[in-house]
Amino acid sequence: MAAIQKLYEVCKVSLSEKGPSSLEAVENVRDVLDMITPSDVGLESDAQAVRVWRRPRALNRKTVFPSSPAIRYRHIYECKSFSIGIFCMPASSIIPLHNHPGMTVLSKLLYGKVHVKSYDWIDIDDSRNLSKVRPAKVVRDGEISAPCGAMVLGNIHAMKAITPCAILDILSPPYSSEDGRHCSYFRRLPKSDPSGILLDRTRESEFVWLEEYQPSDNFVIRRDLYTGPTLNF
Repeated sequence: MAAIQKLYEVCKVSLSEKGPSSLEAVENVRDVLDMITPSDVGLESDAQAVRVWRRPRALNRKTVFPSSPAIRYRHIYECKSFSIGIFCMPASSIIPLHNHPGMTVLSKLLYGKVHVKSYDWIDIDDSRNLSKVRPAKVVRDGEISAPCGAMVLGNIHAMKAITPCAILDILSPPYSSEDGRHCSYFRRLPKSDPSGILLDRTRESEFVWLEEYQPSDNFVIRRDLYTGPTLNF
């Protein structure tokens, strides 16, 4: 059985329209996602090009890995319970902070290096209107290089490609306007503290204030053709 078919099968039995059925279900999906390689999804030539691109003596990186300013999304599968797809990001491209309301996100960096910022919302007792500005807890803020394990990301996250890279994403359940799961974008604001970070010393955690906003027109994600093995439904 092809690796991507195996991933589909474990998602089918572990994920529902309400998300993963249990923490064990999340781990079952992550275990299979961990095993996916670029060659399993038709990206071996891209992964090889990035290995050459990263060499110190690469004379012309644009020739080795022709870049497009647009991030590309390769759709693999989607149903009411989950979606599977790949984001292919040129070097220095950014996916801004965005949320996944009521969703679980599992990601696997297939090749390259990426900086990930990830947050989870926190609830505070405040009489002010927090519909557009909300506090969030820092979950992850650092670089990740392939090969690496699969991740369960925070509800709000952003990614910046250090090198050309590809990220395989599983969303459960997927975005759905009908069910109120819209994708909104956010940016960090200074609030109370010039750095924008509030330190809760009792929990030794960092908090940031996030404001909803609309990214510039320069942010573009284009659909691309998935070239890996075909799934059998």
